[in-house]
Amino acid sequence: MPSHAHHPPTTALHAESPSSPGPHPGEPAAPAGAAAPAGAAAPAEAAAGPDPLQREKSHLAASRAALRAMREDAEALNIADVTANWVNAEVLQGEIDARIKALADLSHTPLFFGRLDYLHAPGIDLAEGAAGEHFYIGRRHVHDADGDPMVIDWRAPVSQPFYRASKKDPMDLRLRRRFGYTAGELTAYEDEHLTDPAEAERTSRLLQSEIERPRVGPMRDIVATIQPEQDEIVRAGIGGSVCVQGAPGTGKTAVGLHRVAYLLYAHRERLARSGTLVIGPNRSFLHYIEQVLPALGELEVKQATVDDLVGHVDVRGTDEAAAATVKGDARMAEVLRRAVRSHIAMPQEPCVVVRGSRRWRVPAYELEELVQELRDRDIRYGAAREALPQRIAHAVLVRMEQAGEAPDDRVQDAVARNPAVKAAVKAVWPPVDPAKLVLRLLGDAEFLAEQAEGILTPEEQKTILWTKPARSVKSAKWSSADAVLIDEAMDLVARTSSLGHVVLDEAQDLSPMQYRAVGRRCTTGSATILGDIAQGTTPWATNTWEEALTHLGKPGSAVEELTQGFRVPREVIAYASRLLPAIAPDLTEATSIRESAGDFEIRTVEPADLTDAALTACDEALTKEGSVGLIAAEARIPALRTALGAAGVSCLAPGEETSADARLTLVPATLAKGLEYDYVVLDEPAAIVDGEPDERTGLRRLYVCLTRPVSGLTVVHAAALPEQLDGR
Repeated sequence: MPSHAHHPPTTALHAESPSSPGPHPGEPAAPAGAAAPAGAAAPAEAAAGPDPLQREKSHLAASRAALRAMREDAEALNIADVTANWVNAEVLQGEIDARIKALADLSHTPLFFGRLDYLHAPGIDLAEGAAGEHFYIGRRHVHDADGDPMVIDWRAPVSQPFYRASKKDPMDLRLRRRFGYTAGELTAYEDEHLTDPAEAERTSRLLQSEIERPRVGPMRDIVATIQPEQDEIVRAGIGGSVCVQGAPGTGKTAVGLHRVAYLLYAHRERLARSGTLVIGPNRSFLHYIEQVLPALGELEVKQATVDDLVGHVDVRGTDEAAAATVKGDARMAEVLRRAVRSHIAMPQEPCVVVRGSRRWRVPAYELEELVQELRDRDIRYGAAREALPQRIAHAVLVRMEQAGEAPDDRVQDAVARNPAVKAAVKAVWPPVDPAKLVLRLLGDAEFLAEQAEGILTPEEQKTILWTKPARSVKSAKWSSADAVLIDEAMDLVARTSSLGHVVLDEAQDLSPMQYRAVGRRCTTGSATILGDIAQGTTPWATNTWEEALTHLGKPGSAVEELTQGFRVPREVIAYASRLLPAIAPDLTEATSIRESAGDFEIRTVEPADLTDAALTACDEALTKEGSVGLIAAEARIPALRTALGAAGVSCLAPGEETSADARLTLVPATLAKGLEYDYVVLDEPAAIVDGEPDERTGLRRLYVCLTRPVSGLTVVHAAALPEQLDGR
């Protein structure tokens, strides 16, 4: 595409696509001396000379220089005379260091990626007389020595038309310009005249080339190519939670990450106090996405898995699918609540407090009333236990006042600490150790039966009971599901701290109890929930988002569906979608805006030739530009790794960053979710399906694996393909 051509962009890069919206290597740049098309430049630009591309390059160089100056100013700050003590100095220096880090110029990342030429002054306080002016849109704000903006943060209100404006609603824009980059160098531009009715609707070449451009390394941002339906989700208010149902390649992960960046921009002080968190399915996935937020200037967002959140014990064991399903059932919350409250005993003896020569007696029936009142309030076990001594002490103070004394609050606190009061509280409301409670629940059949009566069937109780009870918390071989139960018990004892905003990705795989664990982390905040029902690959995977949102504690939250794909080639997503009637019949089939159908081939081989055929397909893929993923069932991974080693082909593990010298990753099917590769070689689909506990889960796992490629897919199989895929 000639860099001065005008093509209204109608496509966007999806969640897993690279950040720079530049042309494919080899994309022609604007020729030297090319004239700007009519109306392409603002009035000031038109008077500056005949080469728009060179002027844009000059602005890029000046903007980078201004950013360096901003960083140097921050580095030169001297706080010696403005801090009263070393604590203040440490805090202030930490903030300065964070700002210096945020002002780093990433040489291979475009500083700005678009330009907006307004017909009139935008409704913001950027500059007086802004009518007819133009603004450069980028990853962060950059200003010159006078404080005038050279690059506007993509999250600012003035930037919104870059994502939302259209021919039907130009949002007061005369021109939208997109820039193409190669290795951080500005090489092309593309204009869209939003008020020109003669300009035809055509697909942006820059965006198409960016979608199909081979890439290596971790996920990068999509800030240059966010589409209107994605932008609406990104800029949704912080007051409510949003659930995004997204088919493969629709950008849901990057939308969630960009939403965090936007909220931190719009509500920085609030979220600085309360905190933000991104939760992913595994460490490989978190490593893959970890560079997106820093590229947007956000360095302080923490990342974790659900296992990290509930990591109160060492997880050394695993559950059978049936046991994990019961342990993850929401009914376990009531079983645990009963188990915690079963420790409460009604008092049998009065409490006698001795102070000096006087004895003050609180009878058992009055103690029982105090205990019953706290039970009826249904407050957390630990909070009630802390309140009970004060209630008993207050009863004593009433008697003191009736006797003519005038006790104050100090006397009440002293009575609450009296040994007799402590003994009474310990007898009726003893401390509860959450881990020991779950240890007893899973190891004592009689205790479990008592707490689960009417909730779990005898068969379900038997399923979760340990065959050999552990002797102690440390010696127990806890499973991931057990750790979630302990976390629930801990919250029953003491409230879990809430964050301001939580992003939960690949949410469809969580159990109801895991949803509750995440929900506890945002009870007073909001959440962005991302997932795809069709990609649920656990036996307890959620059936509907409404159900999941209820368990999360966010019922009634908005559910948005993304069905337009930007990553997976058309032919590949159409083939994978044959599985939808069997795995998620209620979902809308995804479509792809990709102009290229992509490389797609199915190879049938003899069983003895399967491994060699997979290696041959990898060799062929490696002759092309970009990353290659060899995805196979867990049972096939050792044989493939051995064969690769024997052939002298090095391979990476999921989570290890690809590079120009290491482009092949060997991926167990269980870890493929959320990852992407330019070319995928899929080994033996039947083995992937058979590796799961049931057919629906197996077909969902296969759906995930089929939808990982960006440019091409080769399926190699010896066993028969699932019947849903027959007929090609």
